[in-house]
Amino acid sequence: MNSAPASQTQNSRELEAARSRHLWGHFQVMTAGAPGNAVPIIVRGEGCHVWDAEGNRYFDGISSLFCTNIGHGRAEVVQAGADQARKLAYFPNWTAAHPQAITLAQRIASLAPGDLNRVFFTSGGSESVESAIKLARHFHKLTGQPRKTKFIAREIAYHGSSLGALSATGIPGLREPYEPLAGGGLHVPNTDAYRFTGQNPLELAEAIRHKIEFEGADTVAAVILEPVQNAGGCITPPAGYFARVRDICDEHDVLLISDEVICSWGRLGAYFGCERLGYRPDIVTTAKGLTSAYAPMGAMIFADRIAEAFIESGSPFLHGYGFGGHPVCAAIAHANLDIIERERLVDHVGEHEAAFRGMLESLRDVPIVGDVRGMGYFHAIELVKDQATKQSFNAAECDWLLRDFLSPELLRRGLICRADDRGEPVVQLSPPLIATPEDFEEIHAILRPVLEEAAARLDVTGDPGNFHATEEER
Repeated sequence: MNSAPASQTQNSRELEAARSRHLWGHFQVMTAGAPGNAVPIIVRGEGCHVWDAEGNRYFDGISSLFCTNIGHGRAEVVQAGADQARKLAYFPNWTAAHPQAITLAQRIASLAPGDLNRVFFTSGGSESVESAIKLARHFHKLTGQPRKTKFIAREIAYHGSSLGALSATGIPGLREPYEPLAGGGLHVPNTDAYRFTGQNPLELAEAIRHKIEFEGADTVAAVILEPVQNAGGCITPPAGYFARVRDICDEHDVLLISDEVICSWGRLGAYFGCERLGYRPDIVTTAKGLTSAYAPMGAMIFADRIAEAFIESGSPFLHGYGFGGHPVCAAIAHANLDIIERERLVDHVGEHEAAFRGMLESLRDVPIVGDVRGMGYFHAIELVKDQATKQSFNAAECDWLLRDFLSPELLRRGLICRADDRGEPVVQLSPPLIATPEDFEEIHAILRPVLEEAAARLDVTGDPGNFHATEEER
């Protein structure tokens, strides 16, 4: 039997009951009655903090989902959307256009590097990646290379959940339930310097060349890479990596897609991650910080030379989304970029990156902290069983550490971050771009004692799996 419509004034217990019965969460275990299956119900945000339905306050150490770059509670951004909705709530960018999409595309092109002057709007990151894969394939067909359909990504990298984007994603556990996927996805090693065992890190770029040549350059459409790889824990590239990848792509007539769904709009201390790392992509995919998630919006930004193939041939790009370039979302994006510019948030990240990194580096004396890596306001700590040997935790230890202890305990003490094991176990932190050194101290005050307690409860030198958990935790 269907329930009655929910009241806006439901208490936290009623909300949790309704959530458990009706709301199917994203990437969430939905087992009824499982211990700890309840999730926080967030009802309010302001600055770097959010509050749940029970009044508990949390530091949003991951910007909700690497999204809320300007922080929570910016009334002027909400007002910009409301003002636009009164004037024109919606009209599609199909055989028509509207001023907000036009001026936002112009503004994005003015901020993007090089000749990235063409902007195709989407509703989010997966749609942006899906669009880039389709654009690359179509481009090569228009330029007389119809067999160029494959695309190369890195192991463990996450590029989205739609079938094409999932084909680029290099995380087997996310792919397996939905196979067969859209064809063409190939994978090479990522740039995890902490666990690299070769002689020269640029071997990792040469792996892309080898993959292109093994498959046949006439079959490879694009290489898709994040400036700093999210999954696996903020994996940064070695010096010279992207310059070499750019040369390899040029040599084999392969497009380079910079997946910046996370790494754009100031997250790395530049408007675009490719700027920070000094390389020239053919296509940039973006979302999240474009509106600071005050509305769902993404974009694919691509080079003039790609557009010219469509213009000269008269061929339409037969792809689109109903809400791509939505006027209310575009107005919100403008207001978001106004704040980023006015408050110099990109420069702010550059000025305080060292303090953020220093706070995390100070945790290296905790026995389970193995590596600290990242860039800008996008960093991770890799957790290990033995610092000297970089020995990993076994499956039981890892499961207890991340799911039974760190995730709930950090949340209980008021810190939202990501404890993840897509690859080795990591704790990721990606605060709003407005965060200051005082905020970093708040993170440190919670993170250090929790990591120290985890280390104390894990037997890091004895029998694997012999950790000091309670019977309930076991």
